[in-house]
Amino acid sequence: MTAEQYLSGRILLAMPGMFDPRFERSVNVMCVHDEHGALGIGIGAVREGVRFHEVLEELGIDPGVAPDCAVLNGGPVEPGRGFILHSTDWGGADTIQVQPLCALSASMDILRAIAEGRGPKDWLMALGYAGWGAGQLEGEMRHHGWYAAEGHPEILFDTPVDARWMATWRAEGIDPALLSTETGRA
Repeated sequence: MTAEQYLSGRILLAMPGMFDPRFERSVNVMCVHDEHGALGIGIGAVREGVRFHEVLEELGIDPGVAPDCAVLNGGPVEPGRGFILHSTDWGGADTIQVQPLCALSASMDILRAIAEGRGPKDWLMALGYAGWGAGQLEGEMRHHGWYAAEGHPEILFDTPVDARWMATWRAEGIDPALLSTETGRA
């Protein structure tokens, strides 16, 4: 693949009929994708029973002015590891720019900044991530697993979690009800 074909900064949608039930109606921000593999953060499902204040308190951080919002299920890999997807108006030493969509941080610094009211304007927290080895995502895309949508910041930060899958398809001008649930082989 060429650099232009990598999917960093795009939103990866599970196709109707996704072969892996863990990812049915999955919505992932593609943060890293290169010849070594890919890392995406799920933004389409809430991690049941986990709130942001609870995470902060568990880490010994006073929640301060941070809203007590839901935490997202970022994916099945390292489900106890936290990630913040956020607007690009904040950056720390370990922040990764996910152009043109957002930035990604996984440090205690961003959690403290949010709690103290000096963090990014827009943000969300997820636990875990989706990961693919070299060539794995490309193979799954050839077998009717995923659709790579453009990065739509309004979906990431302004759309309710349970509406993100359908909203992303709509933003692409596609009605997923009209898509086949399988692909053919010629």
